[in-house]
Amino acid sequence: MAASVKPTRRYESPRRREQAAATRAAILEAAQGLFESQGYAVTTMSAIAHAAGVSLKTVYVVFETKSGVLRALWHLLLRGDDADVPVDQRTWYHEVLAEPDPERQLRLNARNSRIVKQRAAALMRVIRDAAPSDADLAALWARIQSDFHANQREIVASLHERGALTPGLDVERGADVLWALNHPDLWHLLVGQRGWSPEDYERWFGDTACSQLLVTPHSGER
Repeated sequence: MAASVKPTRRYESPRRREQAAATRAAILEAAQGLFESQGYAVTTMSAIAHAAGVSLKTVYVVFETKSGVLRALWHLLLRGDDADVPVDQRTWYHEVLAEPDPERQLRLNARNSRIVKQRAAALMRVIRDAAPSDADLAALWARIQSDFHANQREIVASLHERGALTPGLDVERGADVLWALNHPDLWHLLVGQRGWSPEDYERWFGDTACSQLLVTPHSGER
């Protein structure tokens, strides 16, 4: 009778996991610098590997494709960490939805917009600019737009449920307004081109959202 053979167990030590995480972080950091400085099309996987100090094979093993690198970088910058938790399940987003005061709710949303834009606005521009010539990035840009709109719609829907929306404004139109105010193109125009500070943008976004969406906006937090 043949002796039973125990299956080989893959052992991953904490040290190995730490090394893998460090390698992944180094690749993403290198990719961010290259994508934002020279654009997506010009950046090669070889250049990313060289900048990260790893082999080209390692970059392919971890991310498979250049668009895979960019997608992983986008999720990191949008969410703020490596946890596989989408925005609509993040504490900072639910804080906005749970806030009972409508004006405070919109100003918290403006705060979150500023924080995300400071992390990710430059990469969003890379994605937007590359989308017309790359099918993977076109799909990613479309997903970014739809996700942003859906998240802003949830906030507007919560205002509607409280009877806080200005008369004549329904949830869909209100979501369009909030999404437009939160669009990265406005950040690039005001902060990137006109030299507004991130705090100026946050204050303007909060003030404008309150004046456009709420029944009785007041001075709020300045």
